[in-house]
Amino acid sequence: MGRVLAANLVSAGHDVLATDLAGPDHCPEGATFVPGVSAVAREAEAVVLSLPDRDASEQVAADIGATTGRVTTHVVDTSTVGVAAARAIDVLLAEVGVAYVDAPVSGGVAGARARTLVVMYAAPEVVCEVVEPVLAGLSDRRRWVGVQAGMAQALKLANNFLSAVALAATSEAVAFGRSVGLDMATMLDVLNASSGQSAATRDKFPDHVLTGRYAAGFTNNLMAKDLRLYLHAVEAEDSPAVLGPLTAAVWDRFAAAEPGADFTRIYPFVEAQ
Repeated sequence: MGRVLAANLVSAGHDVLATDLAGPDHCPEGATFVPGVSAVAREAEAVVLSLPDRDASEQVAADIGATTGRVTTHVVDTSTVGVAAARAIDVLLAEVGVAYVDAPVSGGVAGARARTLVVMYAAPEVVCEVVEPVLAGLSDRRRWVGVQAGMAQALKLANNFLSAVALAATSEAVAFGRSVGLDMATMLDVLNASSGQSAATRDKFPDHVLTGRYAAGFTNNLMAKDLRLYLHAVEAEDSPAVLGPLTAAVWDRFAAAEPGADFTRIYPFVEAQ
């Protein structure tokens, strides 16, 4: 995801420095690879993060804050780190005079390439105005959702919870239909013209399950991680949690059984149950 987002910024006309623990092979054409976070922070006023979890985002934010000769004034974090982490990173960066924009994304790598990725972002309006050219460079679909760090994370986690429920439930429903002899393609055609339609029936199943591609570009481990973040946030806010624990348990079992599998492979996993 980070590589594609960096490529989008290059295409939008930005001068882009990139760094990645995986090395320069992850640096897109047109960007300049530099060896480490400090090298970026000494050159770039705005830094975009695309990282796998809370620990990585907190460490990079700390490294930016500790950089001598830093010119970075704004950090746009597209990672899914959770509500509490976004609030903590916001405080950490504010202490060193750096503004934080909580900006998780939804739509997958394919959506990023097509510029249909949804960037939901939260920060004070004056902060968002400064980084608007960067946000516009990431995707054509953007939505400001609030002024406080963590608000965009809450919306992203709610979205991923709904996605996880729909994909697991569709897997169970399709497995049931096939057990009585229904054709999967026929089921999807009817479901997508009926009230049971969802992103799972419109996109994930036709493109990845029916075809056997299973290449949506998002792993079961990351979905399980996001569901844990969702449950932690729900508990912290004393919000209802009925389907959440059940859904998270299914995804935890899937991730344990097939670590690193594309998340659309939940269909054969559910079917095998």
